[in-house]
Amino acid sequence: MKHSIIAAAIAVACISSAHAASITGLYNTGLGTSGLQDMNYTLSSASVTETSPTITDSNYPVGTWLANDAVSKWITPTASQAQSLDPASNGTYTYTLTFDLTGYLAASAMFNARVAADNGVEVKLNNNSITNAVGFSNWATFSASSGFVAGVNTLEFVVTNYAQQSGNPTGLRVEFTDSNVNAVPEAETYAMMLGGLALLGVVARRRQS
Repeated sequence: MKHSIIAAAIAVACISSAHAASITGLYNTGLGTSGLQDMNYTLSSASVTETSPTITDSNYPVGTWLANDAVSKWITPTASQAQSLDPASNGTYTYTLTFDLTGYLAASAMFNARVAADNGVEVKLNNNSITNAVGFSNWATFSASSGFVAGVNTLEFVVTNYAQQSGNPTGLRVEFTDSNVNAVPEAETYAMMLGGLALLGVVARRRQS
């Protein structure tokens, strides 16, 4: 009984030593100064030439959209945040965020977040769709607990701006509420874990004999 308790304690201690941490690189939109580019995100669209989105201020269309705050701000495809776009056909704007899980167990990763967009948005993790949402006056929550890979991961926010002749800006707002990932255990930790499991096996065999 005593050996069993010791072995179990070793195994639990080793598992715990693969400590959890927040995922580095999951940045909210609009971290920085209004009017400057948000360098955490890249932008791709056939409708504009910009490759980095711009952080908005409190002027129109913000106010019609969810109000900016200290946690996040809206980002838009052009420096003129109220610019009317896509008069004749829907426009597609892909905002991309990357984060690196090197040194962490990808299978243990998870995050919770929320998103708003003018007009609709599809969120993809490593090219796999994880949610769709529509609306710029309310949040839509989403999360991921699978689909992560070792090394660099990619989150894409594919925004669709519905065609309209005038008064047709577009933007994206993202906030990550929490995240978690376990570090890869060091070699010594694996050795201790295997030792603990081996001791549990010995105890089990003795009980059967």
